[in-house]
Amino acid sequence: MALHELIYEDDALRSFLLFTVLLGGGAAWLTGRAIAQTWRPWWSAVAYMLILGLAVRFFHYALFSGTLLSLHYYAVDTAILIFMATLGFRAQRQAQMARQYGFLTASAPAGAARQDAAP
Repeated sequence: MALHELIYEDDALRSFLLFTVLLGGGAAWLTGRAIAQTWRPWWSAVAYMLILGLAVRFFHYALFSGTLLSLHYYAVDTAILIFMATLGFRAQRQAQMARQYGFLTASAPAGAARQDAAP
């Protein structure tokens, strides 16, 4: 079995890139960001991506006559969506932490003595 057969169906590279990577990945990225903005845990994004994976699989079926009930292709689509949601979550959470706790990483002014330094 060739590598491309493991990732997408027969001659459906364009539909795979369009629906799974571009549209589904974009929706997953935005979902990950929204979950991070509301300070929910990262694993709640996984639950939403399981649902979004079903929707992406349906689009492949309805628009390109793809396989609807294929556990293999559902798992591939969902894995890509989880990856994209995790990236969106991580980017947003980093921005939140930098904004909320920026004083922890701020450098001391030049010439300022450390408080724990010995005299």
